[in-house]
Amino acid sequence: MIDVKKIRKDFPILERQVNGYPLVYFDNAATSQTPIQVIDTIVDYYKNYNANIHRGVHSLSQEATDAYEAARQKNPVSFQCRSPL
Repeated sequence: MIDVKKIRKDFPILERQVNGYPLVYFDNAATSQTPIQVIDTIVDYYKNYNANIHRGVHSLSQEATDAYEAARQKNPVSFQCRSPL
């Protein structure tokens, strides 16, 4: 069985109340809400790697490229793809 309360905990905005009720968000066609894991990763990128990938020859660009490529290798497993990209 799906644990809805556990899933909601991954989305900080769903901790809000609107008009005295827990927020329920169905407008996914316009904007999908972002889980905390993604928010944390984006903040880490801007704090530590903010550079173009595959373009620069300087250290930050290489670090950003390495992090990007590592994420590409991890995600196929998360989505049960048959082989890494």
